[in-house]
Amino acid sequence: MSTTRLAAIANTLRPAEMRVAETLRNSPGEVVELTAQELADRVGVARTSVIRTPQALGYNGFSHLRVELTRHVHAQKVGSNAILPAQATELDSMRETILRALAVASSSLDLLHPEDVDAAIDALATARRVLCVANGLSTPLALDFALRLTALGATVGAPLDAFSQQLTAGQLDSGEVLVVVSGSGVNEVSVRAAQAARDGGGTVLAFTAFAKSPLATVADIVLVAASAGWSFQEEIETTSRLGLGLLLNALVGRVATRGGKTSRNAQQRALSIVADNLTDGVDVVKHPQTSRSRLRIRRALPVSDSRADLPNSSTGGAVPQHGSTQ
Repeated sequence: MSTTRLAAIANTLRPAEMRVAETLRNSPGEVVELTAQELADRVGVARTSVIRTPQALGYNGFSHLRVELTRHVHAQKVGSNAILPAQATELDSMRETILRALAVASSSLDLLHPEDVDAAIDALATARRVLCVANGLSTPLALDFALRLTALGATVGAPLDAFSQQLTAGQLDSGEVLVVVSGSGVNEVSVRAAQAARDGGGTVLAFTAFAKSPLATVADIVLVAASAGWSFQEEIETTSRLGLGLLLNALVGRVATRGGKTSRNAQQRALSIVADNLTDGVDVVKHPQTSRSRLRIRRALPVSDSRADLPNSSTGGAVPQHGSTQ
């Protein structure tokens, strides 16, 4: 059982169920050995609350949950060998942080449903226009996603100004998609843009870390990539977007496949543009008469050598697209 699964739906649980969930999180090794009634007595809740909690978390029942807890405890024992040495360097600390993040990332997509993923891909692959919005620390993800879709030949906008986001979102119509990225799902500016698109008839596709939030309520399609934080407070403090980034990256790859020849042709055109803007260095050249120095950019790499820089489903950066405002 992953704590990311609990994190994503913690705000949907009843108080008694939340107490059970907290015990699952804090003492998984002990809970594995308990019956449902024993756990209820330990937590101080009714047995029905213990039975409901696994179901709320997406398990078939308490027995299924105990099996997953066993796996979780085993994984923790295996990972315990990664404890930092007494004289750990800053690099050691960074490596440990990355390893823990990767462990979380492997289970961050536990709450995704195949039908929701299919609906998201269909909406993006057939959209006449896509608008990507986000605010705060989710902004780079939305901009990156917009550039990757643009490289596939999609008509994409990514306004940065809050007013422009809402104004443009309100002009979306049927067959057009608003992509909203919000880790918390409660960013008021992003939710307003989603509501504007919904009122105008556009399809709202939300990427968030919590299954229940104001954004999820407004959106037509919700894809949840649970964060590393257990609670809303930890989500705000740690502000990890690793799960969302992986989800967006993978989704673009599927949209590209769905686009077929059209997407491949667009990628080739994007590749040519990238190649025209590459350089393998800068030389300092002195003027023969004035001895003034100037910089001369070396010849760009050939197209065949620049494929790795194409902003597609596996690489690339992000800049505001047309229609953006600074």
